Amino acid sequence: MEKEQKELMNYALLLPVFLLIIVGFIVQYGAFEADPTAVNTVGLLKKQLLWTVIGTIGMLITLLIPLSVLWKSAPFIYGFSLLFMLLLVWYYDPVMASITSTRRWLRLGPFSFQPSEFMKIGYILVLAMIVTTDRRRNDPSKSVVKNDINLLLKMAAVSLPVWGLMFYQKDFGTSLVFLSIFMGMLIVSGCSWKILGTGVGLLSLLGGSAILLIFTEWGQKLLKLLHFQAYQFQRIEVWLNPFDYADSIGYQQARGITAIGSGGMFGKGLTNLEVHVPVRESDMIFTVVGEAYGFVGSTFLLLLFFYLIYQMLICTMNANKEFYAYVTTGVIMYFLFHIIENIGAAVGLLPLTGIPLPFLSQGGTAYLANFIAVGLVLSMYDQKKWLEKYLPSKQQSNKKYIED
Repeated sequence: MEKEQKELMNYALLLPVFLLIIVGFIVQYGAFEADPTAVNTVGLLKKQLLWTVIGTIGMLITLLIPLSVLWKSAPFIYGFSLLFMLLLVWYYDPVMASITSTRRWLRLGPFSFQPSEFMKIGYILVLAMIVTTDRRRNDPSKSVVKNDINLLLKMAAVSLPVWGLMFYQKDFGTSLVFLSIFMGMLIVSGCSWKILGTGVGLLSLLGGSAILLIFTEWGQKLLKLLHFQAYQFQRIEVWLNPFDYADSIGYQQARGITAIGSGGMFGKGLTNLEVHVPVRESDMIFTVVGEAYGFVGSTFLLLLFFYLIYQMLICTMNANKEFYAYVTTGVIMYFLFHIIENIGAAVGLLPLTGIPLPFLSQGGTAYLANFIAVGLVLSMYDQKKWLEKYLPSKQQSNKKYIED
């Protein structure tokens, strides 16, 4: 039985997750110790450990939920997540709002969390269900393009409320996470290249228009009427010329690039961090890796993330079932965007958007969502083999959507 159990668990996916958690604790220690405000390092690491325990429990619970239950509950998980995001209109955390000038944190009694992080999980599940159902029910009397347009409209129907609430929260970075999940699912669904080409063309036109609006005086006035804030324009300016604003609004990005560059080939060591970078334990955690362990350590971390994504792709390819494939695709796009945006912003290739680095940035709601997302991928891998054993025949009415 023990041998059979080992065959059912994808330990190759758990390995990079475990190593990333260890690296997370190491770089968190370095970030806290280098903080000039003399923070309580032990207390903060205990908090990180608590979130790790909660996250591991969440991952195991997700792993054990039958796929039939995930399938049936996807609309409800999406709906409840949307409701929590809507509650931000009235119950946002005033402390975090005053610090960040955004309404992203929900305050319920003594607890504060980001509903958008749980929304990512609900969004992935409901999109996977929509795409799977639509691909199964394509109308043969309609052209491929018409069928794909119907799918696109269904996906847009559940996406627009999410993007609308993200716009209200002034969280552009997380909006791009949802967009990347949307695009990944659409491509894997086999959508017509005519539609995808048109979409790419429209996005290119939109991007070009955005550049025109951002870098012209009349364009910025128009964007301000659409509730864009001054700091969002400043982030673009800082991204292009960080050292021109190193003493003001570009301080964080300029210091981050300096810290990474000062690490050289092998780094200075974890206890010799000399360059102060604001919020380096969260959005700028990669700067700790760059300064402490240099180019070699940074490359090792990138390879570790590459291996994590590779193992998720293996799960997707081996699943050979539609619902599995779409869920894991959503999770892969979620992780990929976080990794590319966070590291890209730290090294100056992309603007800062406040996106955390999976398993390394300081724990919280996003940290917990990482564990749940991995639990979903593990669930896709394991329950493909366990379905016949543990799913009673009376619960297999939806089996046609999760198995060939």
